[in-house]
Amino acid sequence: MPARRTLKGLLLLCLLVGSLLACNVLPSVSYNGTPITTPSTPATTAGQSTPTLNVWSRLAPGVELRYEDWKSPGNNEDTVIITRFDLHRVHLSIGYQPNQPLQMSTWMKQTGALALINGGYFDTQNQATSLVIANGHTSGTSYNGFGGMFSVDEQGHVELRSLHEQPYDPSTEQLQYATQSAPMLIVNGKRTQFNANAASQRRSIIAMDKQGRLLFIVSPGQAFSLDETADLLSSSDLSLETALNLDGGASTGLYVHAGGQQVAIDPITPIPIVIIVK
Repeated sequence: MPARRTLKGLLLLCLLVGSLLACNVLPSVSYNGTPITTPSTPATTAGQSTPTLNVWSRLAPGVELRYEDWKSPGNNEDTVIITRFDLHRVHLSIGYQPNQPLQMSTWMKQTGALALINGGYFDTQNQATSLVIANGHTSGTSYNGFGGMFSVDEQGHVELRSLHEQPYDPSTEQLQYATQSAPMLIVNGKRTQFNANAASQRRSIIAMDKQGRLLFIVSPGQAFSLDETADLLSSSDLSLETALNLDGGASTGLYVHAGGQQVAIDPITPIPIVIIVK
C-alpha cells in the first residue's frame, strides 16, 4: 500500500507540473530585474503576459511603444523593445553622475522620467570615455572622425549625427546636453560599414526616423552582433534616417513608465550616463 500511494503521488506531481508548463505559469527567471527570455517568451511590460508584436501602442502624448521579434540570418532571435517619441511633445536631457552611478530604477525615481535609456561608454572609474554635456557642463573629450553624438542645444533642438560627417565644434555650438558613442549604424538612411567583433551582446540603440521622431531600441538578450544589429535596423520598417549604437552588454538598460504601462530592463551594473525623456 505505501508503495502504491507513493506511485500515485508521483503521478499526480507529474500531471501538475505538466499542466503548469502547458499553461506557461511557471515563474520566470530574472537577474537584476532583467528578463532572461527565450525566443518563445518575449520580454514584456509589467502586468502584461504576452505583448502584441508589430503594433504601436500609444502610452502618452508623444510616447509610443512597440515589440518586434527579430531574427538574424544565423537564427539568433530576440524580442526587441522600441519606444518612439514625438519631439514636439517631450523634453530630452542627459543625466551624468560619474561619482554616483545608479541602477535604472533609481535613475527613474530621481528624475521622474517617462523613459530612460543608458548612454555612451564609460571606464572603470565611471568616467565617460568621450564628450558628455549635462546641464551645460562639459566633461570628457569629443570623438574625432568617428562615432556619433546625440545632443540638445539651448533652444531645445534635438540632433543625432555622425561625428565623421559633422565634427563637434565647441566654439560654435552651444549645447545643453550631449552624449557620444560608436559606431554609427545608420547614416542618411543607409547602413554604415565598420569593423567590430562578432560577439552577440545586449544592444542599446538611439535613432531618428525620416519623420524626425526619436527612437530608443533595445535588444535585451545576448542575441545579435553589431553587424547583425545594423543589418536588422536597415531592413526594418522603422524608416530610420540615423542610428547610433550606445553602450551595450552589461550597461544596456531601458525604463518606460507611461500610460499605466512599465517596461523595466535593468543594466547588470549601475550606470553613470542616461538619456532622459520627460
